[in-house]
Amino acid sequence: MKIIVDAMGGDNAPGEIVRGALNAAKNRQDLEIVLVGREAEVRSAAADCGCAQLPERVSVVNATEVIEIHDDPATAFKVKKDSSITVGLNLLKAGEGDAFVSAGSTGALLAAGTLLVKRVRGIRRAAMAPVIPTAAGNAVLIDCGANAECPVEYLVQFAFLGSYYARRMLGMERPRVALLNIGAEDTKGDQLRRDAYAALKAAGEAGHINFTGNIEAKEAMLGGCDVIVADGFSGNIMLKTMEGTASFLSREIKKMFLKNLGTKLAAVLVKGGLRDFKDRLNPDAIGGTPFLGLTKPVIKAHGSSGARAMENAVYQAAAVAASGLAEDIAANIDQMRLPQ
Repeated sequence: MKIIVDAMGGDNAPGEIVRGALNAAKNRQDLEIVLVGREAEVRSAAADCGCAQLPERVSVVNATEVIEIHDDPATAFKVKKDSSITVGLNLLKAGEGDAFVSAGSTGALLAAGTLLVKRVRGIRRAAMAPVIPTAAGNAVLIDCGANAECPVEYLVQFAFLGSYYARRMLGMERPRVALLNIGAEDTKGDQLRRDAYAALKAAGEAGHINFTGNIEAKEAMLGGCDVIVADGFSGNIMLKTMEGTASFLSREIKKMFLKNLGTKLAAVLVKGGLRDFKDRLNPDAIGGTPFLGLTKPVIKAHGSSGARAMENAVYQAAAVAASGLAEDIAANIDQMRLPQ
């Protein structure tokens, strides 16, 4: 399995990105890594990690440009034809790798992925689908920022994409699909939500997905469904609220246990549980978010990814590439079309 990594994308590039990719290659003998970026900087970062000579299964492809935060995401990959994102995705398109991972610009990655790698025929928009922790384990949130405005057809396709992902990647035989809304009743929400509810209900009655109805964010977090369907605007607000709440809780718990000698002793007793709790809320443990609906795996890692996050993003990319997810989507595209 060959994974192409954008070595120049993200706040901590290239150092932490290269370190994470090297760790992945070291720990998984079945992986080959292609680092794409300014070759001198990439090799220098590898040397800082103790690899003056790159390992046998790690190579570098030179890309002289970097897409920066101020670049227009819709056109940057065309303007900067030798950027690490453009070069990397062209390698993926040409079959020079099985998946692509980047912590760079989300908008540029989506635009380039859509136009270079292409969507599965019949898919209207690729969607971001992070796996989020819930009281029942995990759930897929789709979309969370790629498509701020969505017609009904997008939401229906997101439900199918999320359902296939939950089956293939999370091992859920019949994932429960729910529409994120302001209430559980079928009359709740704006016109888009009401129309989407009707379309998803029809898909559920036809046996194509296991649609369970509307769901509020609170119930979703308590494990009320396995796939949370949302437009990118609502989904992103939910995701960012979760991340902020997790950070707030972690800080408050730490302050509480450091208050005095008694609380410090208590912290020692529950240290293992606290570590597990923190890891559950840490996005680095998952690594990245796939763009579902593209013909080949493109994984968006968090912009602030460190070595651990990048290592896990590489593992995730390999898992998605081996899952047969794109083939699943292509084989069932007719079920995702709205009746004319």
